[in-house]
Formats: sequence, structure tokens, C-alpha cells
Amino acid sequence: MLPHDDGSRPKDSESGARHLEQIAWDLDWNLLRTFMVIAKFKSITRAAHYLNLKQPTVSNALKRLETQLGFQLAERGPRNFTVTDHGEALYLQCREIFGSIGRLPNIVQDSNDNVHGHIRIVMASHVITPMLDAALLGFHQKNPKATFSISIKDSQEVIEAIQAKQATVGICLMREPLTDLAVDLFYREHFGFFCGRPHPLYGKTIRSLNELEGQQIVSFYTDKLGDVLHEIAVLRGQSRLSDTITGLSNNLEEVRRMIMAGLGVGPLPIHVVERDVACGELWRLAVDEIPVAVDVFTLQNRGAILNAAEKEFLRLLEETVNTTDIKLRSYGLNA
Repeated sequence: MLPHDDGSRPKDSESGARHLEQIAWDLDWNLLRTFMVIAKFKSITRAAHYLNLKQPTVSNALKRLETQLGFQLAERGPRNFTVTDHGEALYLQCREIFGSIGRLPNIVQDSNDNVHGHIRIVMASHVITPMLDAALLGFHQKNPKATFSISIKDSQEVIEAIQAKQATVGICLMREPLTDLAVDLFYREHFGFFCGRPHPLYGKTIRSLNELEGQQIVSFYTDKLGDVLHEIAVLRGQSRLSDTITGLSNNLEEVRRMIMAGLGVGPLPIHVVERDVACGELWRLAVDEIPVAVDVFTLQNRGAILNAAEKEFLRLLEETVNTTDIKLRSYGLNA
């Protein structure tokens, strides 16, 4: 026995292990679910409204969970509510746990019949590429009993959903590399600037963005420095477009709507709005400018347990991408 070692450390270690195991058996999982909602909204009041519970019930659930775990999960005061570092770490684990639990029926069903299975796709608005259409059709023809669901979220929400194992695959824009997910370049789209029929510049030949100096803007929430549309924000600044933003949305359809309505000029993927331009609803501005290239990625969670349908669809999607040259996966450059 080493000096100062009275033999208690192994016992303490064993005791600690038993304590952790006991927590796993005794913990009320509803408390984790409640805390996950609290941490998401960063508010007891909003969490209670979301869960359709009374505020004291939610507050007491948080206290009970803190007591069982032995550490503080949130700091709450009369005017502020902050999730602690322990709380943030627990929230990420809860999100992943409930994402895995949500996939159980699909995985169990698949064990009985490999033809059945559900594929969840979460993606940014207006992902327009024939590769996705081809993969959906090809898979369905071979596996007609499998089902799909597609949810539209902003790019950050797509990333969070894949991190939480809530979907099979995500498709979105991304600025910073992610090491915890499998990320692949899906396709490249090019943005141009447009105005709608009611706008004073409609029908006029505008060859350079410098000619748009002072024009009011309609754009995306992510059109800012450091975000996924960073390049567009840089271009706007260089061309001295007005700082007055008359319309913002995280949905491409709504940005398109506001531009068409004449609220201002704004960026849109060229290949997505080809028909609108052809039928005269939108007008392309700054035709001599090189369009802004923006990459769209597919995301997968390496730790997710996939059913046979999900594996086959992802294999087919990957095969479609790998057999398509990047030049053929680049849209809007020569429009």
C-alpha cells in the first residue's frame, strides 16, 4: 500500500459507480424530457406553455432533476434565465437520447421486414436538384413499401436535427466545417440579384451592382458576415446597396414573394427562379457580374443506427452524386 493510501479510494470508486448506476435506474425520464424543452426555450414560462403544463410544475421538475443529479442545470433570476455548462452538456445528451428513441419504431419494424422502413429528410427550403429527384424515384421504384417524410428548416436547424439523430439525412448550406458529422458537397448553386415587376428597375439593363447603390434590400436572415450567405453579404457591402432592409425571411419562398411584390432588390438562386424570370415575374439585375457561388451539403450522423431502407437510400444518393461531375452539379452559372 502506498503512503497516504488508506484503501478508501477503491471503495469510493465503487461507491461512485454504484451511485451513477442507481441514478440511471431511478431517474424519471420525464424529467429529462422536461429539461430538454426548458433548455431549448431557455425559459420556464415558454417551456410550460409548450408542454401544456403549469409553470410551477415545470419549475419543480427542474429542481427535482438537479437534486437527483447533484449539480445545478440553470441559473434563474427575476429577469434572466441561463443554462449552466452542466445544463448545456446534459441538453446535448438529452437531444441525442430522444432522437435515438424516436427512431426505435422504425428500426424494430425493419427487423421484421427489410422492405419496410421510413426515411426522414430534413433540408433547407427550395433544394432544387435533379439528383435528389432521381434518388427518390429510383429508391421508390425498387422499394415501394418504404416511406418518406421531408421537413423544411433553416440551415442551423437542419444541422441540429442531424446532430440529434432526428433524421436520416440533412441537406443545407454550411459555413464552418463540422467534425462530428459526415459532410459531403451535394451541389453548387449561384445567386444573382433580382427585382419584381412593380420595382422601378424592372426591365432596365443593370450591368453592375455598383448601379444598385442605395437600393433597398430584401434578403435572408443568413445574409450576414460569418453566416452561410457570407459571400452575398460581402458583395452587398462592396456594391454599397442600402443598409435599409425592407424584408427578411429564412424561407426562400418568402424572400421571393417580397422581391416579386416590389419591396426591394434581393439575392435568389438563379436556377430556382428561371421560370419566374421567363414568365416576367422577376427581372435579373447586374447581368455582367459573376454570380455568387454557394455550396449545398448533405449531412449524416455517423453514430445513428440506420434501418435497411435508410442505408439503401443513402447508398443510392451517394452513388448519384459520385457519378455526377461537379460541373453538372453546378447550377445557374451560365444562365
